[in-house]
Amino acid sequence: MTARQIGAAGAALIKTFESCKLTAYRCPAGVWTIGYGSTGPHVKPGMTISQDKAESLFKEDVARFEARVTKEAPGATQNQFDAMVSFAFNVGEDAFRTSTLLRKHKAGDVAGARAEFARWNKADGKIQKGLIRRRAAEAALYAA
Repeated sequence: MTARQIGAAGAALIKTFESCKLTAYRCPAGVWTIGYGSTGPHVKPGMTISQDKAESLFKEDVARFEARVTKEAPGATQNQFDAMVSFAFNVGEDAFRTSTLLRKHKAGDVAGARAEFARWNKADGKIQKGLIRRRAAEAALYAA
């Protein structure tokens, strides 16, 4: 199965909340991050990248989450798909795959799935205002 692609609304949502930082930094969860929220062994303290590299990493990272959401939620509308890609991009594939949000979506409980976004508002055990705003935006996109 070919992975679906995130739409403009979903990509803009991710980029808005991740913003773009060309120098590596620790996110609120303590993870080394660069570009538009790119994490992993390729991100090292003190690392800097170009804007073109940030865009390239964004495309690579998003592709991974597009594939996961395509596999787990093949019948999602484009807006649901975009919202879930943004959510998975932020919380990770495993958290997405095992989430109650996904379980409710698969059961056809759209209202229940939409409500689940708000539960994911913490980083390192602390409520984050940015995550409250992001989850509200994802839930609104999911329901649109």
